[in-house]
Amino acid sequence: MLDMDNVKNNMTLSLAVAYNGKPFSGFARQPGQLTVQGELEHALELLFRREVETTCAGRTDAGVHARAQVVSFDISPDELRGRTLESLARSMNALTHEAIVVRSVDERELGFSARFDATEREYRYFICVEPAPPIFLRDFSWHIPKPLDVEAMREASRALIGEHDFKSFCMAASAVGKPTCRNVHEISFAQKEVMGERAVVITVKGNAFLHSMVRTSVGTLVMVGRGQRKPEWVADVLQACDRCAAGENAPAAGLVFWNVSYDGVRDHI
Repeated sequence: MLDMDNVKNNMTLSLAVAYNGKPFSGFARQPGQLTVQGELEHALELLFRREVETTCAGRTDAGVHARAQVVSFDISPDELRGRTLESLARSMNALTHEAIVVRSVDERELGFSARFDATEREYRYFICVEPAPPIFLRDFSWHIPKPLDVEAMREASRALIGEHDFKSFCMAASAVGKPTCRNVHEISFAQKEVMGERAVVITVKGNAFLHSMVRTSVGTLVMVGRGQRKPEWVADVLQACDRCAAGENAPAAGLVFWNVSYDGVRDHI
């Protein structure tokens, strides 16, 4: 075993991680709960024979999925013990929950932080619009069997573009005493067929997001799409700075942490 008193962490690595969020109580470690971070850190502890603290690009809630989560940590080159980064990825996949896949392990500039060095985060929300319940999208979408007015939703979403106080769109408890201004770069809509099932896909990009901000935004826009509110109502919700003014929190199953950018470049295509 390495003498950790004489080991310096002079190497930063990152994991490109995908996961099905259904079995997890979110990304962040929680005592007594199955979490993505807990699984990753347990595997790293087995491999490096010590506790390894990780940092992620975006802490997803319970049930939320990820396609390209980035997780960074520091080690010493000596701790690799001759392993290649490819073999480290294989070992991680052998040691973590079956709902987690480590797509790659990459060396980063020393001191790189998956969280603080991120310049843009991208989420995608999937709404299945089939009349019958979906089979393939069942665990990865919000099923709304009646048609949505996507053009009205697109018009309403324009009020959310740019830098605003998004206090109306986050969990009330998480906003107490904390800054709630964020910059949304893009909200776009596409109608796609996924394995034969029709879906409306909402892409949201921004510098960072508040707790449940994307899901509350989607739930609010869906009220417009259903004809329950006019598009201009969303601007009023934003101005209210009150969570009670917004729509419901869209189900976690439809949300995927899709990508993250560093220095303006998407980390994984």
